[in-house]
Amino acid sequence: MELTNISTIKDVMSRNGVSFTKSLGQNFLINPAVCPKIADLGGCKKGAAAIEIGTGIGVLTKELALRSDKVLAIEIDERLRPVLAETLAEFDNVEIVFADILKTDLSALISEKLSGYSDIVVCANLPYYITSPVIMKLLEERPPIRSITVMVQKEAAERLCAAVGSRECGAVTAAVNYYSTPKMLFRVGRGSFMPSPNVDSAVIRLDIPEKPRYAVSDEKLFFKIVRSSFAQRRKQILNPLGAALGIPKPELAKLLEECGIKTTARPEELKMEEIVALCEKISAYN
Repeated sequence: MELTNISTIKDVMSRNGVSFTKSLGQNFLINPAVCPKIADLGGCKKGAAAIEIGTGIGVLTKELALRSDKVLAIEIDERLRPVLAETLAEFDNVEIVFADILKTDLSALISEKLSGYSDIVVCANLPYYITSPVIMKLLEERPPIRSITVMVQKEAAERLCAAVGSRECGAVTAAVNYYSTPKMLFRVGRGSFMPSPNVDSAVIRLDIPEKPRYAVSDEKLFFKIVRSSFAQRRKQILNPLGAALGIPKPELAKLLEECGIKTTARPEELKMEEIVALCEKISAYN
């Protein structure tokens, strides 16, 4: 069954009484070259398992199943149950869990469903409206996964993969770089989907190291510094950070200078090493 063929898509959806749902951000891939590339660059291979978030009609699921020993797919839309039973009928290595990923304990699910696998990757074509929440959930909860390969809105991909200390950097950029090494893989035009969205997409991969990239003594403080600083990312860091942490300006200015950070610096100018150093200084100060 050719799952990127428009006629096939319409036929299988119609026969199962399912229509596209805008509220779930459902745009189905019709470009046959995209999903094989995602699966290959996402690190799917024999002896490993893949987790997919959001199956659609199973276009990417199929490619993951062809390459991996097991695919655990998490899909929120129960209406797709009969569709997926048909489109993935030939694959006995696919297990679909109908659940909301944002309400799912992924580590517990992995322990239950993928206990025999030490090499696990995540591959997904994420709805634009939940891109950041899903990525941050996957990173913050630290499930036993090697990498996260996702297709997201192009602008979001550029922001997530931006260098910390660049103008494009935001709080999510810093967080992603804290947990992983992000890499832009390739771009996907809006014509690759049905219905066609109003923006282009891109595929990125976040490689997760076995040990944290950066050592901080207080992660909670680190992310408080990041969030409060980037809340007013075009303004000098001294004011929003001082207010959020309750540190008098003169004392915070001294801490900044001890880290080699100008008191006039804006958050988008800070390198990750400087944010980490500042976190340690403030932690010791408190």
